[in-house]
Amino acid sequence: MKAANRLRKNEDFRIVYKEGNSMANKLLILYIKKNNLDYNRAGFTVSKKIGKSVIRSKVKRKIRESYRLNDEGIKKGYDIVFIARQGCNEATYQEIESALLHLLKKKNLLKKA
Repeated sequence: MKAANRLRKNEDFRIVYKEGNSMANKLLILYIKKNNLDYNRAGFTVSKKIGKSVIRSKVKRKIRESYRLNDEGIKKGYDIVFIARQGCNEATYQEIESALLHLLKKKNLLKKA
């Protein structure tokens, strides 16, 4: 994923939280908002409730990688924020990827196969 396609500024995250739609499952919370661009911008958040910095970094890497590998199958033109929930620190990569795809499918963001 290119650096230009990442949400980094606090202001951008706040806009998505305030104006976007959300959905959650056991492992992740998803916020989405249309951005009127021809590409997606994604942001990833892991709070201190999940664990110390090493654990938070591992969880964030797993979420980021599962998004990167499935990026081609996601509809374009959205700002997307993923927030890790408490169970993510013990979850495997496959469980996190499954949760991520589940949320995207529920919000109808996956392209038709």
